[in-house]
Amino acid sequence: MEEGGPSRSGEEPVSWDELYNVNLMPSEIFLKFRKEIQGYRVGVNLEFYNAPYNEYLTKLVLKPLAPERKWKFIYEPLHHEVRLLSKKIPVTKFLNLQVGVGHSFQLHATGWKWKLTSCFGGDGLSSIRNKTSLGLCPGVDFRFGWKADFEFPEVTGQVTLPLSAQLLTSITISWFKNT
Repeated sequence: MEEGGPSRSGEEPVSWDELYNVNLMPSEIFLKFRKEIQGYRVGVNLEFYNAPYNEYLTKLVLKPLAPERKWKFIYEPLHHEVRLLSKKIPVTKFLNLQVGVGHSFQLHATGWKWKLTSCFGGDGLSSIRNKTSLGLCPGVDFRFGWKADFEFPEVTGQVTLPLSAQLLTSITISWFKNT
């Protein structure tokens, strides 16, 4: 097959632009108001989420200001829930573990949960997630998160082994069948 010519099956070659698809979309917008009081940071988070949920949350957050802080307390007034979460613990360079205990006043239920988070993957799709924060003024942050969903091209083909490798493969397979 010559470069740029038709393939053996008579189809025109596909351009690189047709082989992949990247969809970049905003996924969340947070407006955070923070105040430092006696060694603690008190905050009010207004969180707006894009597709597929299109919902908003309000959270009251309390966490220590110490550099070695190990926890944060969250109250969600709309869902009537409280949670005590650990800080994110790095497991690998791109993987974090977070554990917590919570109570739902609405459901009268208490439980614990853990989650592994990464900037790669999510929602069962191939994606990359990232967050960017902007300080609007002291005590007010604007954060938006985005994700890029991507699809890898489908690659098909075959590998032709030399006759000696084919013979060795068939001998190995028959040996494993007999043992």
